[in-house]
Amino acid sequence: MEPTVSTMGCNASADYGKFRYNETAIKATVLIQRWYRCKRAQLEMRRRYSLAIFQSIEYADEQEQTQLSSFFTFMLEHYVHRDEGAHTSTSSHVSPGADLHVTAYEKISVPDSYHGPRLSFPLTLAQAKALLNAFKNQQLLHARYVLQLLCETRRVLKEKPNITHVSVSYFKEITICGDLHGNLDDLLLVFHKNGLPSENNPYVFNGDFVDRGKNSMEILIILFAFLLIYPNDFHLNRGNHEDYVLNLKYGFTREVLKKYKHLIQEYVLQAHGRTILYHLQDIFSWLPLATLINNKVLIVHGGISDTTDLDLLKSLERNKLKTLMKLPKSETDRKNRMTTQGISSSGCTELSPSSSHPELTEKERKQVLDILWSDPKKQLGCVPNRRRGGGCCFGPDTTEQLLERYQLKMLIRSHQFKPDGYDLTHDGKVITIFSASNYYEEGSNRGAYIRMNPELVPRFVQYQVCTCTDRQKNWERVKTIEESALQTLQEKIFVHKLLLTETFAKYDCNSTGRIPVSHWAAAMESVLQLALPWRTLKSRLVKTDPDGQVDYMSTFHYTDVARPTRQVQPTLVETLCKYRRDLQMIFNIMDEDQSGLISPDEFRKMWKIFSSHLGIHSQDAAIDKLARSIDYNKDDYIDFNEFLEAFHVVHKAETKAA
Repeated sequence: MEPTVSTMGCNASADYGKFRYNETAIKATVLIQRWYRCKRAQLEMRRRYSLAIFQSIEYADEQEQTQLSSFFTFMLEHYVHRDEGAHTSTSSHVSPGADLHVTAYEKISVPDSYHGPRLSFPLTLAQAKALLNAFKNQQLLHARYVLQLLCETRRVLKEKPNITHVSVSYFKEITICGDLHGNLDDLLLVFHKNGLPSENNPYVFNGDFVDRGKNSMEILIILFAFLLIYPNDFHLNRGNHEDYVLNLKYGFTREVLKKYKHLIQEYVLQAHGRTILYHLQDIFSWLPLATLINNKVLIVHGGISDTTDLDLLKSLERNKLKTLMKLPKSETDRKNRMTTQGISSSGCTELSPSSSHPELTEKERKQVLDILWSDPKKQLGCVPNRRRGGGCCFGPDTTEQLLERYQLKMLIRSHQFKPDGYDLTHDGKVITIFSASNYYEEGSNRGAYIRMNPELVPRFVQYQVCTCTDRQKNWERVKTIEESALQTLQEKIFVHKLLLTETFAKYDCNSTGRIPVSHWAAAMESVLQLALPWRTLKSRLVKTDPDGQVDYMSTFHYTDVARPTRQVQPTLVETLCKYRRDLQMIFNIMDEDQSGLISPDEFRKMWKIFSSHLGIHSQDAAIDKLARSIDYNKDDYIDFNEFLEAFHVVHKAETKAA
């Protein structure tokens, strides 16, 4: 074999130069790809920890709410049910001696100046379309029609079983939607993409229609309207937020009272908002608890537990459970006695007797609590859901046991934020569907719904309502979400300032103001209990020395209260910030005319009621001084909304040093 001879010359030199050029180009390409992947990974990490912050704080708020459930039950019974008879006989237009839920809505006249939709019953599809168009244009449905719609809805819901059985025939699919949380644009987008409900286009909406968003009332009106038009093809499940106690904290109560605040009727000022809420409290209790498709697919809002009994769920009287935030009667009585004893010295009247309506047994109550509040987990077993404060965390073995026991194929649930709008777990046998896009912040997540064919094969449709994020680059969207999440976290940190400072000091034996990162992270988790990656968040929350030590007081450097409060003791400032939203709930209960004004004496009374329940110790002199200082114009009334803003945590516009 003859050897191959390479000819050296100009051509060889050109080939070598080309080879060197290609090698350089390849190296540059590899470096660019490596940089790009690194940046994408960093963005994804920032996005994930931002969403983790939002979700951890959301669960912590729910946990606090369940811990305060006995107190708010007491407040509702003390301030609302006490005057229920007088209230319903006047502003509610309830006929004396008649069924309290049959409202004489025809006594409410609709003025000629009203240009919104006018409803007549039975409803038609044309009227439902008119409602959709009106709400797109931000019109309000008149209280007269709202009350009539609620009465008709209650009548239909009373005929529904606890578990609705739905059959999907071979010529149509069924659509399943998850949480909407007051996001009307999401509902409108679903109907635009998927078509309006009809006999050939059935829907299941799986609870949490209300709270958080600003259009919960409009969503309920639309859903109830289609329920009346297609009672056999449009199905609603109850969610954990279809609960009047939760509505006080998470916005729905305030929304209704604001939208239906006052109406002049025969020279008398009528407040229909409270009447609407009163009827909704009952309607929520009549919502079915679950839906079963072809006896194979179970749909519940939250999940299951190892004690879930579908036969028991079918037989219990669901309308007896107005709220899950109320403790069992024996426990409630004990706590109410403690609360009453705690406030009797403050001059409040004694607790009025609670409602005489029979309650569910504790076993029945737990069945409902588990299906409305539970979450799936990857590990085996079933344990209490401590993150939320209610329900269970159930593993794949619990799912398998329930599916085998009732010969089911899969479980569909909602209740849980998912970045992509849906999630599959337990080998695809548990599906989570979440239909509220932009839940935490615009651009934070997609919404989704399920299209299920007669073979019970799910198909997921994703969407996202966009106003400005479609014009933003990916890094800009992540930055917006991250900044919002960090601000929310910094507010949470600020309201625990005193306890965090004490915990930091325990690690700082020499009083240097500096502690190791590990100790700082341990202190943050021990106080806040949010299960967050504190080491990753360190550069965004605190200042560090070149040697890696944390200046722990810089944890609070970027937040403060909205208005300087030198006259108030620091512990009281922190407490007012921490329980600001809970005080707002109490005020909404007490402020019957929704004027936004209370007297300094009422403010003192409100604070004493709340502090006595929680065991918060504050000096009476400090409370009195605070009450006087809030009354800026000295008219003997406190603008409570202004007070809330005064104790809102704000963020200093300073550059954060790493």
